[in-house]
Amino acid sequence: MSMVRRRVYYSGRVQGVGFRLTSQQLAGDHAVGGYVRNLPDGRVELVAEGEEAEVDALLEAVHRRMHDFIRNFQVVAEPPDDPPLAEFTIRH
Repeated sequence: MSMVRRRVYYSGRVQGVGFRLTSQQLAGDHAVGGYVRNLPDGRVELVAEGEEAEVDALLEAVHRRMHDFIRNFQVVAEPPDDPPLAEFTIRH
């Protein structure tokens, strides 16, 4: 079991379009923990932890659902928290 953590920064028209709620709902279909939040510069930050296949599946689902609003995204691989994040939340 390979646990990973991905921090993704989305830019485009990603605030005010349901990006955070959609991401949280999609995360419910995957065995991941993490959070999503709006950033002051207009981007959205999403952090997901879990098995690599689950994290990748979540990120692909977010991209498929929200691709009309995403202009660009940057993925940063990080070591997972110990203990890992237990649930996926919206942060304010």
